Amino acid sequence: MSHIPPFRGAIITGASRGLGAAFARALAADGTRVLLVGRHKPALDIVVEQIRAAGGEAHAFAADIADKHQTHALAAAAEAQVGPVDLLIHNASTLGPLPLRPLVELSCEDLAAVLETNLIGPFRLTKVIAGSMALRGRGTVLHISSDAAVNAYPGWGAYGVSKAAQDHLARSFAADFGETNVRFLSVDPGEMDTRMHDDAMPGLSDADRAALGRPDEVARRILASLREAS
Repeated sequence: MSHIPPFRGAIITGASRGLGAAFARALAADGTRVLLVGRHKPALDIVVEQIRAAGGEAHAFAADIADKHQTHALAAAAEAQVGPVDLLIHNASTLGPLPLRPLVELSCEDLAAVLETNLIGPFRLTKVIAGSMALRGRGTVLHISSDAAVNAYPGWGAYGVSKAAQDHLARSFAADFGETNVRFLSVDPGEMDTRMHDDAMPGLSDADRAALGRPDEVARRILASLREAS
């Protein structure tokens, strides 16, 4: 019997580096066809070439998840390049203005921009993708969350608010989809050695950096949990 991967077609947003790229590499290594989404095509192409060199199937699609006019084009590209999508990973995220600052120092536009990327973009893309998952009776939508969704930290207000709302978005979709066999999950991957972490907390010592999670290891652990749960 030929090997059938647990996920046949996947979309990963924020896939040009860090955890998103790690998800793409791990999924492709298991036989999943992956569409990598991010704002910067050259960075996506580097990851795609790495995957293809290792024998996997990967495609790049340059898009800003916050731009509603790109949502349907993204979904069409996924259908054309990886086939029916049964795993959607909402990994793209923004901290907001840097360095991090209190909410009272943010403009309304600053907060709105964070919500567009971290909440509204995933909402739009889920609407487009999850319906066909329900029709096929198979699918998983994974939101990458944070402990900032449940704990308030100075300067992390916009990000924390967006992640708390994203967690509840996943719960609400799960309630709406009921018994369709489409799963909606949120996972806090913990602190990792990524550019986003550097942006949020610059100047870490080597010892502190060594204690951070490695994206490839975290991605493999999360995917293993998804497969076991399925």
